[in-house]
Amino acid sequence: MHPHNAVPQNNWLNRRSFLDHAGTGLGSIALAWLLQRESLLAAPATNGLHLPAKAKRIIHIFSPGGVSQVDTFDYKPELEKLDGTKLTSKGELDTFFASPGLLRKSVFPFKQHGKSGAWVSELFPHLSTCVDDMAFIHSMVAKSPSHSPACFQMNTGFTLAGFPSMGGWISYGLGNLSDNLPSFVVLPDPRGLVNGGTANWSNGFLPAQHQGTMMNGSSNNPIANLHSPENVSSSARVAGLKLIQSANSSYADADPFDSSLAARLKSYELAGRMQTSIPEAVNFQNEPEHIRKLYGIDDPVIGASGRNFLLARRLSERGVRFVQLYNGGALGSPRINWDGHEDVKDNHQKQGLLLDQPCAALLKDLKQRGMLEDTLVVWSTEFGRTPFTQGNRGPQSLGRDHHQHTFTCWLAGAGVKAGSKYGASDEIGYKVANDPVSIYDFHATILNLMGINHEKLSYYHNGIARRLTDVHGHVVKGLLA
Repeated sequence: MHPHNAVPQNNWLNRRSFLDHAGTGLGSIALAWLLQRESLLAAPATNGLHLPAKAKRIIHIFSPGGVSQVDTFDYKPELEKLDGTKLTSKGELDTFFASPGLLRKSVFPFKQHGKSGAWVSELFPHLSTCVDDMAFIHSMVAKSPSHSPACFQMNTGFTLAGFPSMGGWISYGLGNLSDNLPSFVVLPDPRGLVNGGTANWSNGFLPAQHQGTMMNGSSNNPIANLHSPENVSSSARVAGLKLIQSANSSYADADPFDSSLAARLKSYELAGRMQTSIPEAVNFQNEPEHIRKLYGIDDPVIGASGRNFLLARRLSERGVRFVQLYNGGALGSPRINWDGHEDVKDNHQKQGLLLDQPCAALLKDLKQRGMLEDTLVVWSTEFGRTPFTQGNRGPQSLGRDHHQHTFTCWLAGAGVKAGSKYGASDEIGYKVANDPVSIYDFHATILNLMGINHEKLSYYHNGIARRLTDVHGHVVKGLLA
C-alpha cells in the first residue's frame, strides 16, 4: 500500500487542475530552467549540484571478467625474481576456484612511458601513449571475488542486484543536457551482454527514466523498436500512440506517486525526438578518414569495438550526460571477456586488442576537440587476478584466478591529476601496500568531479535514505588536480 492512500482522494489536485492553478508561474519557472540549461551547455562545467563541478559528462569504460593488474598497468619486478616459486610469505592464500599455483611473472614485458614514466605492458601500445593524461589507482579493493556481485558493486555500489547504477544516480542528480537524447546511454559489447545483464545499468528504486538506454552501435537500428514496422502506416502508428498516451495519462493522474507511467510517457516523447537524433548520432559518414582510421572502425577485427568508442564520443558531444561502454560480454566459452582462467596471455591478448586502439583514440579525439577538459573518462574492471597461477600444475598452469584484494583502475580528463598514480599494491601485487581505495571511495570521487557531494545525493526508499556509496566512501583527493 502506498502511504498516500491514507489521504482522501477528493482533496487531491489532479495534473490539469494543478496546471490551471499554477498558471504562468510554472511556465516562467520552466522557461528560466530551459534558459539556464542552455547557458550551461555553452559554459564551462562549473555548476554542480552541491559544489563546483570539474566535469559535465562521463564516459565509463567497463572491462568485465577481471583484468590482471600485474599483466597490464601494475609492474612488479619482484615477480620476475620469484617466478616459478611458491608464495609462502603472505599466510593462508585466498583463492576463488582452485588451490594456488606458483608465482608467475607478467606474461607481457613492461616499459615506462610518457613524461610521467608510467609503467604499462606491451599489451597496450596505443594506450601507453596516453599515460600523461591518466591518473592510475593501484590500490583498488572490491568486496567480492565473484563476477556478478563484483560487477554489481562496481556499477551500483552494492553486491546485490536491484540498486540504481552510477549512471542512474548521476542522471537523477544532474538531469539531462539534451532534450533529444537520453541522459544515460549504455553501449554493450557487440559480442553480448555482460554477466548480470541490465541489472548493471538499472534505475533500481529511482524514477524509471533514470535507467540506462541500451544502444547497439553496430546495428542499423541501434535502439530496439524505435521505428515503426514497415507494415504499419504512420497514421496508424500516431493513432495508436495517442490512445496509449491518453490511457497512460489517466492512470498517471490517478496515481501520481507511481513514477513508471510518467517515465513511460516521457519515453514516448523522447522516442519521437530520437527518431531524428539517433540516426544522425550513429551516422559516421561525415567523420573524416583520419578519425575513422584512428578508431579503427573499418578494421575487420576491432571495427565493432571502434564504432562503440566513436559513438561514445558522438553521444557525449551531443548532450548525453553519462555513456557507459562495455569492453567484454558474459561468462562462458569461448571467452568474450577478461576472465583468463585457462590462459591469461591468450585471453588478454584477444581482449586487449579490442580495448587498446579504440580507447586511446577516444582519449586523443576528446583532447584534440577540447572535450577532455570537461569530460571525465573512467576505466574500471570488477576485480583483478592473482599473481600466482590458478591450480598447481606447474608450467601447465597458464591462467590466473579472481582477486579482489588489489587491482588497478584509471581516470582521465576533467579535474583529474594527469600523469599521476595513487596507492600501491605490495611487491608482488597480492595485497594493498598503502592507500587502499574502496569502490565507495572510487564512486565518491567520481561524483565529486561532477559537482556532487556523495553524502547528500540520496533517495528515500523503504525507510532508508539510500546513497550510491551506502554509508561509506571518501573522496580521494590525491587523484584531483
